[in-house]
Amino acid sequence: MPFMTDGKRNYKKELAWEHSQKPGRVKDRAQRNGARAMVTAKVGKAAVQGKDVGHKTAVSKGGTNTLMNLFLQKPSTNQSFSRNKNGSMKSETSKRERK
Repeated sequence: MPFMTDGKRNYKKELAWEHSQKPGRVKDRAQRNGARAMVTAKVGKAAVQGKDVGHKTAVSKGGTNTLMNLFLQKPSTNQSFSRNKNGSMKSETSKRERK
């Protein structure tokens, strides 16, 4: 980890770096946090605990935080998307072309 000292993460330094170097990442994270808050308000804190809020259309692909675009799923499922060589998510059309 680039922001670790004595085996502990320096969150302040990491957050300052993100704000200065990656403003888009900060905006996307804020959108994801808003989605989690919206689903928590709708279904309750107990239902959301231990699960991820997924977007039917990903935020990186232009998805929004409307309730129609959000759903709960296991973290292992939400974090296991196919990736391109540059780290971006593969699109649905490229998945269909491979089959």
